[in-house]
Amino acid sequence: MSKENHTLGFNHYLFLWFGAAVSIAEIVTGGLLAPLGFQNGVAAIVLGHVVGTAILVLGGMIGTQERIPALVSTRISFGQYGSYLFSVLNVMQLLGWTAVMIIAAARSANEISKLLWNIDQMSLWSIGIGGLVLLWIILGREKGLKKANMLAVLLLLGITMVLSTVVFKDSTLLTAIPAGEMSFGQAVELSVIMPLSWLPLIADYTRFAKNKQSAAWGSGIGYFVGSCWMYIIGLGAAIVAGNPDPSAMMLAANLGLSALGIVILATVTTTFLDAYSAGVSFANIFPRLKEKQIAVVMTVIGTVAALWFDIEQYENFLLAIGSVFAPLFAVLLTEYFIVKNRSLEDRLLVNWSALIIWAIGVVLYYQFIKLDLVLGATVPVMLITGLLYRIVWGYTKQWKYCKKYPLAS
Repeated sequence: MSKENHTLGFNHYLFLWFGAAVSIAEIVTGGLLAPLGFQNGVAAIVLGHVVGTAILVLGGMIGTQERIPALVSTRISFGQYGSYLFSVLNVMQLLGWTAVMIIAAARSANEISKLLWNIDQMSLWSIGIGGLVLLWIILGREKGLKKANMLAVLLLLGITMVLSTVVFKDSTLLTAIPAGEMSFGQAVELSVIMPLSWLPLIADYTRFAKNKQSAAWGSGIGYFVGSCWMYIIGLGAAIVAGNPDPSAMMLAANLGLSALGIVILATVTTTFLDAYSAGVSFANIFPRLKEKQIAVVMTVIGTVAALWFDIEQYENFLLAIGSVFAPLFAVLLTEYFIVKNRSLEDRLLVNWSALIIWAIGVVLYYQFIKLDLVLGATVPVMLITGLLYRIVWGYTKQWKYCKKYPLAS
């Protein structure tokens, strides 16, 4: 990759990842933590995001240093075929996120349109919002789009302040008695998973950074502040009103028609990243295909999926993401930062020991979910998986399937 492409600095990443965090999905997820109460809920949100964002930034650093997309970087540990497996899993995750984001936005938009115009067309809103995401992708990485994205983030920042005012003006928030059941560890895990879900994407963007520091600090601060803020808004709304749906908050603030534009804007800027990175992951398997063209197809599939996806399974969807990507990046980060093996071997097809350790990590994740520890499942699973991989690394160097080149004559 030529140095001409290394043009993105601190401000761009700050805006990009703050914008990615300002989404309806993050607000809804924060609302799931309401059974803890406000103070314990905020503590779980901050702790989970400190851990999750730190891991996210480490993944982004690999992209900046090696100038490669996230899923290509997995070839360092798992080989070419291993990266294909994770590309498929990541595409499935991103299609799921595309559908979830479109559904959440369509629900909010539908509630607003019912109150304003008595129009109840959930499917139509899903198709319309999917179409706008498609348009955003087609416009591509043009300079005008970059400026539009930064303007969108500034608008989203203003919107976030408005939502905060609506939620936190209720003085009973701090003293409200929690209702329902959720442990502190479960809340931490739901907070860690959200930044973790961006791990297979972040290097797709940090590979274009001017330097490692600007990408790391911009991405980390932007995402941490934005995501924590969204979670806390959802938490407060669920405690006070029993409803973390942003449409209800915006209508309560008398935003009227502006509320509809806000919902759509927040969704398009975030879902664009999901669909685009689905294209990047797919291109890892089929490099001759254009990333933008694949992203367009992924958006269409995600929009169609949104018409029948069961969003009530949202929490299970988040846990599935954690089970796959926590042990995956535990192996990769151990290989890259601790073992210090940072080379992409063209002849390496599969590293069996890495895949076995990853599979053990997936099993361990669901066992630790049952244990319900204070730090959740991601932290202990990543530590154990990374330790296991470091221990066996020196003994399993031969557990690799590589290309066989013909002997020179």
